[in-house]
Amino acid sequence: MTSFSAAQRNRVTMLDVANRAGVSKASVSRFIGDDRALLSDTIALRIEQAIEELGYRPNQMARGLKRGRTRLIGMLVADIRNPYSIAVMHGVETACRQHGYSLVVCNTDRDDEQERQHLEALRAYNIEGLIVNTLGHHLEQLLELQREMPLVLVDRKVEALHSDLVGLDNPLAVRMALEHLEQQGYRDILLVSETADGTSSRVERMESFHAQISRRNSLHAAVLEIGDDLPSRLQAFLATCDIGPKALFCANGVAALACTKALRQLGCRLFEDVGLIALDDLDWYPLVGSGITALAQPTEAIGASAFDCLLKRLRGDTSPPRALDFAPQLILRGSTQPV
Repeated sequence: MTSFSAAQRNRVTMLDVANRAGVSKASVSRFIGDDRALLSDTIALRIEQAIEELGYRPNQMARGLKRGRTRLIGMLVADIRNPYSIAVMHGVETACRQHGYSLVVCNTDRDDEQERQHLEALRAYNIEGLIVNTLGHHLEQLLELQREMPLVLVDRKVEALHSDLVGLDNPLAVRMALEHLEQQGYRDILLVSETADGTSSRVERMESFHAQISRRNSLHAAVLEIGDDLPSRLQAFLATCDIGPKALFCANGVAALACTKALRQLGCRLFEDVGLIALDDLDWYPLVGSGITALAQPTEAIGASAFDCLLKRLRGDTSPPRALDFAPQLILRGSTQPV
């Protein structure tokens, strides 16, 4: 086989292939498209040999636009630095690849103007479907896109978008965390979360926490949102007496990292002075002290299911929007030893 550089391959046209094979340009188009079966074996072989000899690579984007299909899926994420976002995105991308689609990822960096610009860009790319993991502040743009293509939400609800939603069963996760802490002997629980900021999953975890605590007379609890005063707030929590053994319930990986740093800053003995359980299971959890107990989200499955929902809609599924809530898995480590 002749070796060609990328630049040389890009210069080879469909007409060059047709001339080398001694066939019409339409026959080459059929060969590289969906109508190869219309060609005789002899012509198909000549075209295949010409493509190999010339190093021809068809312009897939141009072919897709001509057919009204690009096989591009868009994904809008609020914060690509968040380990949760990266893990879900990997699940989406893997599923896309398995079905012959490519993923275009846009990171809004929690900035509304960035989100607006990215939505315009995704429309220009002629994506076939969209997966959204943002607050959805540009509702009109999202509604316009939803009228043109399937749209699936991940983790965060946008009430006005009547779309499939894939994420964690937050009430179950909160119940599992509190049941574990209660069984281990902890009685004073502090839920630490990022600022709610209208993020439905954070709000749902806080509301579920309050609801669960109201049914557990043996537990005393409070909620703390992360801020610059986190070390002093944690110090005040640790200083209170006569309630019982204390534990932190970190609502996600970002909260877990912030709390771990603050506890080290305060000189706490991890995890003797305070227990800790975290939602999400990150790579560094086993490396801190005797390891951080976690409620692992099945992020790969969440991402794959989001694409699966999108694919069903692309194939004509018109059933009512559905919510897929995944259960977490409790990973036991030393941060919640019996007390």
